[in-house]
Amino acid sequence: MSTVRRIAKNTTALMIAQIASYLLAFFCMMYTARYLGAAGFGILSFALAFTGIFAVFGDLGLSTLTVREVARDKSLAPKYVANVSLMKIILVAVTFGLIALTINLMGYPAETIQAVYLLALSVIFAAFTQMFYSIFQAYEKMEFQAIGQMLNAALMLGGVILIIKLGFGIIGFAYLYVITSAVALVYSFAVMKLKFSNPAPASATKAMEFDWSFWKPAIKQALPFGLSTIFVTVFYWISSVMLSSMKGDAVVGWYNAAYRMVLVLLFIPTAWSSAIFPVMSRFYVTSRDSLRFSFERSFKYLTILAIPIGVGTTLLAQRFILLIFGAEYTNSIIALQILVWSSVFIFMSNSFGNLFNSLNRQIIVTKLVGICCAANVVLNLILIPRYGLSGASVATLFTEFLALVLSLIWSRKIGYSIFNRNSASIVAKVLISSAAMGVFIVYFHNLKLQELVPLAALLYFVILYIAKGLDKEDMNLIRGVVRGKK
Repeated sequence: MSTVRRIAKNTTALMIAQIASYLLAFFCMMYTARYLGAAGFGILSFALAFTGIFAVFGDLGLSTLTVREVARDKSLAPKYVANVSLMKIILVAVTFGLIALTINLMGYPAETIQAVYLLALSVIFAAFTQMFYSIFQAYEKMEFQAIGQMLNAALMLGGVILIIKLGFGIIGFAYLYVITSAVALVYSFAVMKLKFSNPAPASATKAMEFDWSFWKPAIKQALPFGLSTIFVTVFYWISSVMLSSMKGDAVVGWYNAAYRMVLVLLFIPTAWSSAIFPVMSRFYVTSRDSLRFSFERSFKYLTILAIPIGVGTTLLAQRFILLIFGAEYTNSIIALQILVWSSVFIFMSNSFGNLFNSLNRQIIVTKLVGICCAANVVLNLILIPRYGLSGASVATLFTEFLALVLSLIWSRKIGYSIFNRNSASIVAKVLISSAAMGVFIVYFHNLKLQELVPLAALLYFVILYIAKGLDKEDMNLIRGVVRGKK
């Protein structure tokens, strides 16, 4: 199987499921934000952000390490499942204790603390679900992860509708997160037992290959992944926590209305990364040329998608916010116009993270995200007191730009430079095509959104194709994804 076909096969199911689950999550967010109002949505968003920051301590990079090592040697799966399971029991107990201690020391109202406790339980369930998902990824059976994500999203949407109908408040939504995360864990465990047979990882639940000598080197290898995840998670959620402390619940709600729209867009690099990371990890052992090819194509495709998303969202931000959240969230418009460009930089830098981790250079990712996390916290401390919502948005934007610049520099140092004539040509063609699309949006702004968005997207890809921004290999991959070729 060619590299292109292999990538297409691994991407198709997960990408389709990601689209479906993120659409369902999008409707959950819309109904929740409208129902709770800016202040109530701000409280729930703070609780999610607060527990999300601590959630990384329940994994510490063990899931990513599992994907990489089991993808290279499937016989290691039972040992990883058994030992990582026990490690996580210890880690999640410590995590829950840290969450409880910290939230009580911060002096938040009783309702907020109760919401945090409940969401901490969902974090514990999710930690074990992620372990099973890492095995699915390592075996390149992403369809099982895809189904799990769709199940979770569907349950969330149904639960949100029921909560609204019954008139429950913030605590009702917190309980919903606990229930859906528990169901996702049961599903992933059942798949492991039913779909994976000896000598696959399901045997670990019977044989339980505990190996105490495995723990120290595993934690040592996983720690750079874990530190990277800690820094990234703090970076993603610290703005919400700091806005809550400095500006109040309503501002957190406005910020998260825009920020969560941006996070929804990240299903694209997330799905691509989940599908291609095991492939790139294997190529590190079997074919360095294929590894380079996968890296370069990843950067190209994500750039092709990112820039027009930034242009279109900037021009249509007001219409999106008013349509989705209503007039109460007018203050979210400027935040969305700024934050969407942070997603552009996330798209473009995503490929570098996969490259570094596949090359066993995870320490580079750790250093990079550590620098960016520190920069983000400092910028938030400077900008939020004076500029509030806009200040937090600018801090996020600048930090993601810094991450991209550092990724470019480090990749060049290790011999995987993306600085070449071909890449410059692609970026130029994407910019020209995006600019033409932007002109189209401005000129035909009176069209309905359901007409304007697809027409603008079609125009962009037509111009890009005419400009030869897509080559034969690209078209083969697109056909493979669309048809789901094996």
